[in-house]
Amino acid sequence: VQLVESGGGLVQAGESLRLSCVASGFIFSNSAMGWYRQAPGKQRELVATITSGHSPNYTDSVKGRFTISRDNAKNTVYLQMNSLKPEDTAVYYCTTRFMGTYYWGQGTQVTVSS
Repeated sequence: VQLVESGGGLVQAGESLRLSCVASGFIFSNSAMGWYRQAPGKQRELVATITSGHSPNYTDSVKGRFTISRDNAKNTVYLQMNSLKPEDTAVYYCTTRFMGTYYWGQGTQVTVSS
């Protein structure tokens, strides 16, 4: 299983970013996917998930601003982040569970300046 994130960067508050995660090594279309983030000095927290049936779920702090989606033809899950806030600054990780084990990408840094 391999998960490779991209799309992070430095933006100002109010701007947008789209993160991508390309997956391989498992049947992507059958698998739920998730995005987590970890800010300096804090625990990793769930941001959003999407089921194999494309049903999304979000943590309260990002509802209405972030959108998770997937393209099964490209084995890719996305996180569209709008109206970014300084408190969204973190390393963002893509994750999935395969045969009872959680797998993580290397992460992509998102920094939002005020």
